[in-house]
Amino acid sequence: MESPDRYSASLTEDGRYRLLVEAVIDYAIYMLDPNGTITSWNPGAQRLKGYTTDEIIGQHFSRFYSAEDRKDGLPARALETARREGKFESEGWHIRKDGTRFWAYVVIDPIRSPDGTVVGYAKITRDLTERRNSQLLLDQTREALTHSQKMEAIGQLTGGIAHDFNNLLMAVMGSLELMRKRLPDDPKLHTFLENALQGARRGATLTQRMLAFARRQDLVQEAIDIPALVRGMTDLLQRSLGPTINIQTQFPLVMAPAFADFNQLEMALLNLAMNARDAMPKGGEVIISAREETITENNRLRLPPADYVCLSVQDAGTGMDAETLRRASEPFFTTKGAGKGTGLGLPMVHGLTEQCGGRFVLQSAVGKGTTAEVWLPVAKPKLPGVEKALQIMQTRTDQESLVVLAVDDDALVLTNTVAMLEDLGHIGVAAASATEALEILRTRDGIDLVITDQAMPQTTGLELIQSIKAQWPQLPVILATGFAELDRGAGVGVPKLAKPFTQADLAREILDATGNPARQDQSSIIQFRQGAAS
Repeated sequence: MESPDRYSASLTEDGRYRLLVEAVIDYAIYMLDPNGTITSWNPGAQRLKGYTTDEIIGQHFSRFYSAEDRKDGLPARALETARREGKFESEGWHIRKDGTRFWAYVVIDPIRSPDGTVVGYAKITRDLTERRNSQLLLDQTREALTHSQKMEAIGQLTGGIAHDFNNLLMAVMGSLELMRKRLPDDPKLHTFLENALQGARRGATLTQRMLAFARRQDLVQEAIDIPALVRGMTDLLQRSLGPTINIQTQFPLVMAPAFADFNQLEMALLNLAMNARDAMPKGGEVIISAREETITENNRLRLPPADYVCLSVQDAGTGMDAETLRRASEPFFTTKGAGKGTGLGLPMVHGLTEQCGGRFVLQSAVGKGTTAEVWLPVAKPKLPGVEKALQIMQTRTDQESLVVLAVDDDALVLTNTVAMLEDLGHIGVAAASATEALEILRTRDGIDLVITDQAMPQTTGLELIQSIKAQWPQLPVILATGFAELDRGAGVGVPKLAKPFTQADLAREILDATGNPARQDQSSIIQFRQGAAS
């Protein structure tokens, strides 16, 4: 029999233990009997789970688990694991009294009698919801940064490829166009020639999409009436999507204009609509809608606070799994069969929206369809008067023969440019570098226009133009560029000729640079045409 002194000491130790447990409020610490029934309850448990001692003593601890975990037998397995292995540890969702969930870290230790029999369990629960959310946010931020860096690297590579590809296409398209004018009247030869030109044009389209993804295309941003743009494309969309697709539109009665490039936005919408069609091989409904939204600080889109227009294309197709959705905007990634997709459609839309100051968002799930959202900043346009716009449109006149200095370090491109100039009735003078071009200008009189490439060794086209303007300020200049080699915002106000250009593009740009003093009002012309059409 124990002495009273030892019994008194034991009570003191037990009291200290109880005081310690009662003082803990950040952890739920409670005891279970061998069957999992709760036999004790500390203030931390009440604070964490919401139950008072009177409400919970005698209840089974499984009530803290979700219905899915109970159905799966997790509470019983936890006790069995603790009994067999000496401890059970896990993380998962647990349920409070009010029904809310929290992310819990759980430890269950068995309590044994001197003979080794399990007489109960000690269970400790900690709320890790805040830490888990912080970790998830950190992981998402890291993933977004990694994705951004990868996209930037791919964009730089894509832009470089596009530049070289543009020069090759320039040589091919220019030569084919000149050949078409000189071939004998043979239908078979003309068929082959048109096939070659069509292939070159498809290559040019691919290049433009690559540049769009790399956000290095030259945009003409203006105020765009989204409902009017969609109405103007209705026939094109219906013909492109086919009779099995029903197009529905949903627009508010009044809506602010979006600030974007009209032609590029049309192409983006057509791309999204055709993707929606491909996701519904048996047909279905495509919903094209738009809405305005004011974006505030710390938004999910990571956009600067402002007013935006969201243009969305929704389908009820097969949808995408998480991995496909994650990679959908990567260039050249496609789930379509060989020859059915380039993998540049969605990257083009992504690049366009980013370059316009917006965001491209895809939402999709397998079997639940896909919604593609194009977020664009709101614009407040000021249309010119009708008389002024008509006057600008009527300023074009027939162009007289000019002496044009063409500058390009690529011999193939330079030869074709000079040949196209001469075929247009101009006199072409060739220079293979900026240094040679400046020397020609110093030693030869009568140069009426300079057309220079941008990406050249030692001296770029823009640097050459600066030198020309310093010495011959009245001499018109045109910058021929694929835009991949231009820094964003560079060359503002300089007339540009997009590579690869056709002979018609060349003639039009020459006329603009030398015979149309109102070139700076071209965006007004576009706005006037849109206003007249609507």
